[in-house]
Amino acid sequence: MDFGEALSLLKQGRRVTRAGWNGNGMFVVLQRGYPEGIPINKNTAEATGILEGTILRFQPYLMMSTVDGSFVPWVASQTDILTNDWFLL
Repeated sequence: MDFGEALSLLKQGRRVTRAGWNGNGMFVVLQRGYPEGIPINKNTAEATGILEGTILRFQPYLMMSTVDGSFVPWVASQTDILTNDWFLL
């Protein structure tokens, strides 16, 4: 499928991946964010300089599960956007 179809599935809460990615087990999900806000933890407080426990709103973003199983924010590359090798997990 193309990226547009993959994005539609992400918006439905599904996981998608690409055949062209080198790493096994990598996939992308939509992190819906926290539009009403959540109290920030120590890590976020240190990074932002904002007092721990302060309520911050977080917008939705795409998140990737990497080869080692950790998660990182993810932005699609030109290749990711223009390829047709996306599939549903």
